[in-house]
Amino acid sequence: MKYQNIVEAKFIARPNRFIARVLLDGNELVVHVKNTGRCRELLIPGCTVFLDKAQNPERKTPYDLVAVENEGRIINIDSQAPNVVVKEWLLAQNHYDLVKPEHKYGDSRIDFYMEKGDEKFLMEVKGCTLFRDGIGYFPDAPTERGAKHLRELAAAVKSGFNTSIAFVIQGEGISEVRPNEETDPEFTRAFNKAKKAGVKIVFLKCKVTKDSLNIVAD
Repeated sequence: MKYQNIVEAKFIARPNRFIARVLLDGNELVVHVKNTGRCRELLIPGCTVFLDKAQNPERKTPYDLVAVENEGRIINIDSQAPNVVVKEWLLAQNHYDLVKPEHKYGDSRIDFYMEKGDEKFLMEVKGCTLFRDGIGYFPDAPTERGAKHLRELAAAVKSGFNTSIAFVIQGEGISEVRPNEETDPEFTRAFNKAKKAGVKIVFLKCKVTKDSLNIVAD
């Protein structure tokens, strides 16, 4: 995926999880943060951030904060981007007869449902932006929804589905994602049970620039 109107700014502060104050061309303004996670390790006062101009000129926040420069690399923090790039990747493979986003299954909406011949697939997508010592960790804030989806996937295995949780790694140089037990022990328990039940764990490495995010996994 590619953003069309990226500009560079300096991060000042994040008053709440939805907005940030930045310095753009010498002017301070409020922008929307496209990630409700904590991002504390990334959004540090004075760091370089990348803003995508909103398509609606009437919107109160004229830009979306979608990426940040950290330790010499750019990390995409747009929480909507992982599903976009996974859909592009799945379609580009031309492997499945059907790719359907936002599939209702059980009590959840699973990100992708696929078919190939008689085989049926369910895939849940998670974006990873928290990196420590060369390892990615998910989540960076507690997520009841994430644990619920893992339990749904584990149950779907028993019904004959091929299921997977795909971690889109939104920064370069990371090839593995682990559950963040310190932040969300319930997600960690659900992850371990799902893996044991046969849910496939997929790590999707990406090429990341200030204005693009693309999966480069094998």
